[in-house]
Amino acid sequence: MNVEQIAARLVELCRAGKFEEAQKELYANDAVSIESEGTPMAAGGPAKGLEAIYEKGRHFNESIEAYHSMKVSDALIADNWFCLTMELDVTMKQYGRQLMKEVCVYHVRDGKIDREQFFYDAG
Repeated sequence: MNVEQIAARLVELCRAGKFEEAQKELYANDAVSIESEGTPMAAGGPAKGLEAIYEKGRHFNESIEAYHSMKVSDALIADNWFCLTMELDVTMKQYGRQLMKEVCVYHVRDGKIDREQFFYDAG
């Protein structure tokens, strides 16, 4: 798959809420996931490797009490990079209802996503 195909497939799967399926299908085994600095999700440092990325996703999902809505933009592509925006309206077990908005940036190497980084304001 080329970058455009990978980006379109990731958007499709994310819009369907199939995040782990997207990771299994589209990510390199040695992929790295980086959260926004200074946020609780960044406390443990980058998640390195697919198993660590799966675990990070499961941990996040366990912190959610209810999903109210989710929006995922179309991707913008530049060479081997693409980005999209994501907006989640969720009720978190610890923090109550939150509207979370982030910019998600991805890098593709050899037909797989090998890096993702999320930018958002905490709290």
